[in-house]
Amino acid sequence: MSGLFTGRKYLITGVLNEESIAWHVAAALQAQGADVVLTSFGRALRVTRKAAALLPSPADVLELDMTDDTHFQAVAEEAARWDRLDGVLHSVAHAPADALGAAFLTTPATSALDGFRVSAYSLQQLAQALAPVLARAENGGAIAGMTVDTGRALPGYDWMGVYKTALESIAQYLALYLGPSGVRVNLVAAGPVETVSASGVSSFGKLADHYERWAPLGWDRNDPSRVVGAVLFLLSDLARYTTGQVLYADGGMHAVTGGVGTPHPASQ
Repeated sequence: MSGLFTGRKYLITGVLNEESIAWHVAAALQAQGADVVLTSFGRALRVTRKAAALLPSPADVLELDMTDDTHFQAVAEEAARWDRLDGVLHSVAHAPADALGAAFLTTPATSALDGFRVSAYSLQQLAQALAPVLARAENGGAIAGMTVDTGRALPGYDWMGVYKTALESIAQYLALYLGPSGVRVNLVAAGPVETVSASGVSSFGKLADHYERWAPLGWDRNDPSRVVGAVLFLLSDLARYTTGQVLYADGGMHAVTGGVGTPHPASQ
């Protein structure tokens, strides 16, 4: 991807520490000559700033609480002062404890709605806030978001699965309404990767075991780079005419029926 990101600028959400997929995306963008700005908020802000200092080039961190409308406005005003903004990564998700771990039938409305706002609706808010500056990008701005394989219900994932399904629909509608201004919106469906957020899903270990056993291309829960390439593709001009899509980066797991056939050699 030499030259695709030289001189370009990207806003990256969802960096908590250097294990975050978003951190590895930011590092890869910098390695390709891009400038990145991170976001965080509250108690996590200090941790994100430490992670930003560990990037190949230390990055600025803006405060952005996905539940605070004024924060979106402030980020939009800051971005409007930049010479350019070529793309955005939406890599945030949250589900209260009582919305995960086989609690689906008993999750109260307040918890379900709080998780929806952070995990799904925030994509619309982020896109709406930054669309004007993204529309000024030379070959059109790019918004990429992170999802999972939503084609089946995952035990323990519960309302997060609902949020990710909603996120995919929101991305399609954003693609419809932002396309005329040259802004494209796509998602990457990632296989299970060890992150802080993954630790909140009680069934994560079993899910990762399943992927590592059956994915046709093999899988490694400790290797975020298996996801990063797909994100970079969607943020680059190589995806200039791609929008409203979900790109799978899961070792091919979505295409096969797990538990049938012989395990991938890499998993043995």
